[in-house]
Order: sequence, then structure tokens, then C-alpha cells
Amino acid sequence: MKVVVDYDVCSSNAVCMGIAPEIFEVRDDGFLYVLNENPGSEFDARVREAVASCPNGAISLEE
Repeated sequence: MKVVVDYDVCSSNAVCMGIAPEIFEVRDDGFLYVLNENPGSEFDARVREAVASCPNGAISLEE
């Protein structure tokens, strides 16, 4: 799977980082960064939770 972020919609609120900090990071500059666009299957459940929990719907997955 590939993590895709629509940065025009993302408000960098760090909800995803709270769920999967190995994949998402909001840095001191206030912007969201994807640390691993193609996470392994061990992250599957948490990445899907982060997608579902994003208040702006800015994160999606390409299977």
C-alpha cells in the first residue's frame, strides 16, 4: 500500500501522528511529513486507523 496525502486539504493537526508516529510526523515548521510512503504490513491496521481518523479526509491509500 502507498500512503497519499492531499496537502491542500491537510491541516497538520497531528491526529495521524498520534496513531502512527513511525509513518507520520508534524514538524516544528507546522507541516505534515510522511516518513514512509510504503509501510510494511505490520503497520496496516494503524495506517488504516489514521486514514479513517483524519478529520479533513486528507489521507488516502493506494492499494
